[in-house]
Amino acid sequence: MIGIKNMRYRKYFLVILMSMPGLVWSQATDSTKPAPPTRPVLRAPVPAVLPGKGMSEHDFLYAGEWDTRKDTQTVFRVTGGKVVWTWSFPIKDANNQLSEFSDIHQLSNGNVLYARKTGADEVTPDRKIVWTYNCQPGTECHSAQPIGSDRVFLCINGNPAKALLINKKTGAVEMEHILTTARPDDPKSVHGQFRNNRMTPQGTYLIAHMNLGKVIEYDRNWNQILSIDAPSVWSVARLKNGHTLISGNQHGYVREADEKGKIIWEINKDDLPGYPLYTVQQVRRLTNGNTIICNWGGSLKKEDWNKVVQLIEVTPDKKVVWALYQWNNPDLGPASCIQLLDQKGKEENGEL
Repeated sequence: MIGIKNMRYRKYFLVILMSMPGLVWSQATDSTKPAPPTRPVLRAPVPAVLPGKGMSEHDFLYAGEWDTRKDTQTVFRVTGGKVVWTWSFPIKDANNQLSEFSDIHQLSNGNVLYARKTGADEVTPDRKIVWTYNCQPGTECHSAQPIGSDRVFLCINGNPAKALLINKKTGAVEMEHILTTARPDDPKSVHGQFRNNRMTPQGTYLIAHMNLGKVIEYDRNWNQILSIDAPSVWSVARLKNGHTLISGNQHGYVREADEKGKIIWEINKDDLPGYPLYTVQQVRRLTNGNTIICNWGGSLKKEDWNKVVQLIEVTPDKKVVWALYQWNNPDLGPASCIQLLDQKGKEENGEL
């Protein structure tokens, strides 16, 4: 500091400088250090009157990830407006790793297949686990899709990340493919690599590359056939019209892209007056053309989680026809995944 080497005189010189009138004094900062992330703020109160019939509007299967308010994580089956079945596991597994529901599917036999971050399971209506996959240390599973009655399509976050097609009866890995990630040498990047990926009825693979910000479709030989820009993509699904339905996690959007990847319909954070989107996770298209949005509020401060409308059903012209706000009696928790059980078709056949 201006050639003053004696620490005693340096101290006195600083005192003199700070006491000089008109001098603006600021503490030096490390400009290379990134600013701490800011949490989104609550942007609107819950409307006094919500459209639809509450929990009676649809029969559905529901789960939310990272509900750290509770020591167990739960999937709910709602029929006729009431919770008729639940399945729970501890929020920490035997290795003290956090578990969470990231993907859920009710099969035509009543079993529920789910991804839990630390692996995947299939559980029967009488709560017996009939199939299990456990992740190796340093890997995560956030995507588990039933393929027919005997197989499951898994995505394993890791370095390397993998797509697997597993025969549940024999245990055989019938397909294994390494997936491209943004930072394959960074162990901290594993959690943000993928969420819900899907194998299509045509046998192609829709991969939601969250940390690449793209949806990429691969053919049976894993050649790229389609790429769609999709910042922080959380879920992807192939619609019956051949289009692709996409949700944007941190960016809070829903998009529909045509066969060439052009966005032809979208809803952004503040497009639904009174129903702001925060972190959009799974989205589902109904047979009537409406779209169900899982509006996860876990990105907010914890005291604001229960001020978020969890499920929003919108028409193609973006009219909200059903909104579910259910944090008490029962407390369904934050919304990550939903399957509508009043729609015709079998989940394992890709008909929903």
